[in-house]
Amino acid sequence: DQFDNLDKHTQWGIDFLEKYAKFVKERIEIEQNYAKQLRNLVKKYCPKRSPKDEEPRFTSCIAFFNILNELNDYAGQREVVAEEMGHRVYGELMRYSHDLKTERKMHLQEGRKAQQYLDMCWKQMDNSKKKFERECREAEKAQQSYERLDNDTNATKADVEKAKQQLNLRTHMADENKNEYAAQLQNFNGEQHKHYYIVIPQIYKQLQEMDERRTIKLSECYKGFADSERKVIPIISKCLEGMILAAKSVDERRDSQLVIDCFKSGFEPPGDFPFEDYSQNIYRTISDGTISTPKQEGMRIDTKTTVGKAKGKLWLFGKKPKPQSPPLTPTSLYTSSTPNGSQYPIFSIEPVHYCMSDIKTGKPRIPSFRSLKRGYFCLQGPALEDFSHLPPEQRRKKLQQRIDELNRELQKETDQKDALIKMKDVYEKNPQMGDPSSLQPKLTETMSNMDRLRMEIHKNEAWLSEVEGKVAARSDRRHSSDINHLVTQGRESPEGSYTDDANQEVRGPPQQHAHPNEFDDEFEDDDPLPAIGHCKAIYPFDGHNEGTLAMKEGEILYIIEEDKGDGWTRARRHNGEEGYVPTSYIDVTLEKNSKGA
Repeated sequence: DQFDNLDKHTQWGIDFLEKYAKFVKERIEIEQNYAKQLRNLVKKYCPKRSPKDEEPRFTSCIAFFNILNELNDYAGQREVVAEEMGHRVYGELMRYSHDLKTERKMHLQEGRKAQQYLDMCWKQMDNSKKKFERECREAEKAQQSYERLDNDTNATKADVEKAKQQLNLRTHMADENKNEYAAQLQNFNGEQHKHYYIVIPQIYKQLQEMDERRTIKLSECYKGFADSERKVIPIISKCLEGMILAAKSVDERRDSQLVIDCFKSGFEPPGDFPFEDYSQNIYRTISDGTISTPKQEGMRIDTKTTVGKAKGKLWLFGKKPKPQSPPLTPTSLYTSSTPNGSQYPIFSIEPVHYCMSDIKTGKPRIPSFRSLKRGYFCLQGPALEDFSHLPPEQRRKKLQQRIDELNRELQKETDQKDALIKMKDVYEKNPQMGDPSSLQPKLTETMSNMDRLRMEIHKNEAWLSEVEGKVAARSDRRHSSDINHLVTQGRESPEGSYTDDANQEVRGPPQQHAHPNEFDDEFEDDDPLPAIGHCKAIYPFDGHNEGTLAMKEGEILYIIEEDKGDGWTRARRHNGEEGYVPTSYIDVTLEKNSKGA
């Protein structure tokens, strides 16, 4: 029943409500900033690849990108939490706080009004009481004055009558004030009873209900605060499960295979280095305790000097070697007798010169020239159209990717052509819908694009067939060389024949210095495709486009590749010139044996 304390308590309740609303607002800001920072983090580490980027997709990278996507979804759920808290908790708290302030103000005003009315009633009662008290005192004074004059023998009759009239007047006024005081007192008692038993309890009850509703609202907001978080837990759990699945999807074997496929060049491994015997010029003696014959001048040379000079000139990328001396032919072995009749083989100096000449002018190893060739192409600038600057395996992949892209573009152009044809048919049947001739330029352009794409596909397929044929040939050669390496037994001279007897080794003539183009056989194959038939030109064809072959009416050509369904056949003239000709322009006759010469 302490109105002022209740006023303070209700104000504290509103302040606490606003304090909690401020807490929720700061929590929302934290969630929003957290989600923003997570999204910035995802954006920072997401791959920024152009559509033509062809980086290898390792499982570890894919797993990391999936984790980034799940983290982005997780950030979205944090934004959902912030939005739910802002709408369901903070916004509701602010609206309720405003309503609560208005209601509290109304109840407090009603309580103050009731208290003011009671105070007014009390003042009226108090005034009537004081007036009644004053009139009673005046009546007592009048009575005392009348009694004094009435007992005074010297007082005149007029003074006594006057005092009597004054006494009657004061007594009458005291009676009136008494009645008024009694009425005011009765009224005040009634209002006071009403105030303390009806009005104020009603106001206090309303304040109590208001405070209880505030407490209930706080409880609901507490629950909503938790529910906002709990609603997103299943989705967050799915995000975390997605991260775990991404982690489990990492396959080290697959990544290793991707690395192998990405960096596999298709080159053959370098062959074994041949054994070069420099001891053939050394005199051989038989360890029988005898003294050998004197050394012959000019027949032996200083091994250290010769080998040292040879080592000084063993380079592939250093100074250019001196011009090659004329090839020398090794002389036959001869024998010399010792005093006791034993014989030992003696080599002439020519084999040593032959060995040194072979080292100086020998054919460089292919891996070195491959490195030079790759470096040369890297310095040339832009990549070549046929990707010949790439290793065979990488070239095959690039060509296959380009063929797939061209096929997709061709399919789009085909669909567009079909759509234009259908539209043209509709226009022809219903002229009011459009002019059919307006579609002819677009249809012509589409057909031209289709022809261009078919030519590109043919050209790239030819390059791809060339690369695949070379890779298969290298595989066969490598397989046969491995078999020969395993089967071959006995001694092997650097450039001679195999023999089991060291004394019967015979060397062949040294090879001349190879031209650099000799090593291009790793990249180019000039073997023409075999003819599978012949054809006769029914109509002339100009063959202006790249990759096509011009022909005259009646001209006979060899067929080296059949039509694959795109309307073009690959043919070759007698002089070896090759290209594509329209299948509808020729009369084709295929050989029974498609593998003809």
